[in-house]
Order: sequence, then structure tokens, then C-alpha cells
Amino acid sequence: MTVTLNHTIVPALDNTEAAGFLAGIMGFELLPASGRTGHFRPVRVNETLTLDFMTVPDPEGHHLAFAVDGETFDEIHARITDRGVAFGNGPTTPDNGRIDHPLCPRGLFFRDATGNLYEVMSAE
Repeated sequence: MTVTLNHTIVPALDNTEAAGFLAGIMGFELLPASGRTGHFRPVRVNETLTLDFMTVPDPEGHHLAFAVDGETFDEIHARITDRGVAFGNGPTTPDNGRIDHPLCPRGLFFRDATGNLYEVMSAE
């Protein structure tokens, strides 16, 4: 049996802002609002996975980690730098401006306005 993750809910202070932020940084496709009342703002990660941002009253941040190739890492790093988004090399140092990740040759962490912690790791 093949199992794939189809979607996961990501809590947000503002689902449209949070989804747009991540899509813009990562180069993902921002999809139209969905759900019975349009309360999800999905971001397409790949052919089988969306992150469905949902506005909630008191969101608790989640940690989402992405493995990318070297070229994609460079593109993400450039977008983060161009937008002035704080980043760092560890979950407790997401603003030290370093990319020397403890588990791979290059990686970084950054947060959104909700407090979701995103990790981007590259073996190249």
C-alpha cells in the first residue's frame, strides 16, 4: 500500500498573509481559498501535498521542515535576504544570519508572523 500525505493544516493569525508569505519565500503556488466557507488558504508544495493555512484565534506555531537541492536552497536564501526576513542556523537562533546547519551542509530557519518555524535543509 502506498501512503502519501495529502495536506496538513497550518495555524495562522491571518491565513491569507501567512500562506502568501510562505509561498513567496519558498516559490510555491498559492491556491484559491478552499473549504466549505473558504476558510483554508492552500499552498501547493508538490504534486501531492498542500499546506492549508487556517486563521485561528490563538494559534500555536508549528515546525515544518523542507529538504531541497542546492539550487533551490540558493533561490530561497536569496528571496529571504531580498525581503529582509530574519533567518538563522538553528531553531533557537532563527535570526543569527547563518546557514551552517547542524544536520546538513547548508540550512536555515525562519519564522512567520504567527510563530510557525520553517526549516530549509540542503545536502548540497
